[in-house]
Amino acid sequence: MIRFSALVGRELRLVWRQPGEAATAVLFFILAVILFPLGIGPEPALLARLAAGLLWVAALLAALLSLDRLFREDHEDGSLELLLLSPVAPELVVGAKSVAHWLTTGLPLIGAAPLIGALLDFDPTGGAALAAAMVLGTPTISLIGAMGAAMTLGARTSGVLLSLLVLPLLIPVLIFGAGAVQAALAGAAPRQPLLFLAALLAAAAVIAPWAAGVAVRQAMD
Repeated sequence: MIRFSALVGRELRLVWRQPGEAATAVLFFILAVILFPLGIGPEPALLARLAAGLLWVAALLAALLSLDRLFREDHEDGSLELLLLSPVAPELVVGAKSVAHWLTTGLPLIGAAPLIGALLDFDPTGGAALAAAMVLGTPTISLIGAMGAAMTLGARTSGVLLSLLVLPLLIPVLIFGAGAVQAALAGAAPRQPLLFLAALLAAAAVIAPWAAGVAVRQAMD
């Protein structure tokens, strides 16, 4: 745990050296949400009905923006090879990068979602379900995204390949995340969709670091 905490601290320091990159996801999230009313119309009833899905789509796309850089910069300057030669297991390196990505991307999105939802006439009664769903869903996005970033490491068009690889795997997160909010807005308990999100997070926490660790080792060979 000490080594893992040190790796997370290293990743956070690297991110905060370029604070503009850390703010890119939130700014994209805000701009995307602002564009939706312009595209589908300003009718409050329509926006309120679509708000949950639109917020999740915007958050998912915003989280994908920084995934391409998760391993690329360390790979280019040789830091990744040094990390793999250290006593730390590659799975811990991947886990630390995933945690740092969530802290700098997913967590700000969770805080911004209820506030930005006001632009879509989002019903405040679904705020708790939205927060709970994003707390469970955004770490899954970071974990699966890290796996995709590792598998496309070294590719010339890694950004495009990463999106094509990761987006289909994240469809269940989008479905259950929006479903939890819709259930709360309909007056039902969002327990079942939240349990599915928790199961997806548990599966991603077990599989993604291992798969990404294997992919990183192969990319460095």
